[in-house]
Amino acid sequence: MVPADKPGTEPKPRSLSSEVWDWVKTIVIAFVIMMLLNLFVFNLSMVKGQSMQPTLYEKERLFIDKIVYDFKAPSRGEIVVLHDPSDGPDKKEYLVKRVIGIPGDMIEVKDHKLYVNGQLKVEPYTEVEIQDPDFGPLKLDEDHYFVMGDNRHAGASKDSRSFGSVSAKAIVGRAEFIFWPISQIRGL
Repeated sequence: MVPADKPGTEPKPRSLSSEVWDWVKTIVIAFVIMMLLNLFVFNLSMVKGQSMQPTLYEKERLFIDKIVYDFKAPSRGEIVVLHDPSDGPDKKEYLVKRVIGIPGDMIEVKDHKLYVNGQLKVEPYTEVEIQDPDFGPLKLDEDHYFVMGDNRHAGASKDSRSFGSVSAKAIVGRAEFIFWPISQIRGL
């Protein structure tokens, strides 16, 4: 039989070192969990450059879903983050672009208009018609995607028109929403 605490007795206070040790363990565990989530599940990214204007502006912060494409393939119209497949001095680590074509599609820019599988593509997310030279036609191989920036002013976007189609393995994840600045919070 365990004796009941005597009325009026308080538990023994914990030492400062014990409290500090508990805080350190909690912080380390939280840090490890966040690092694992950031590595495998999501990423937070900042927009650099103007290639996705008017949809995304420089210094907006994005929430990137990194596991969505483990369960489904990218779809036309989705905004994705990918490893920059280009070479040269202007190569970046990542690019943010819109998926225009999926495997098997025929992509062409003719008379400054985008055609996907011979059909004129209506692009409500752009401000102007394509000002760069005509392109294609290009048929996409299996597991390859055609990506473009939403900024269609001349020379404003480094995309599949310059570096070609990108493989599915180059796509890191899908941009889900803007989370900063607060005044610009919205889904994509």
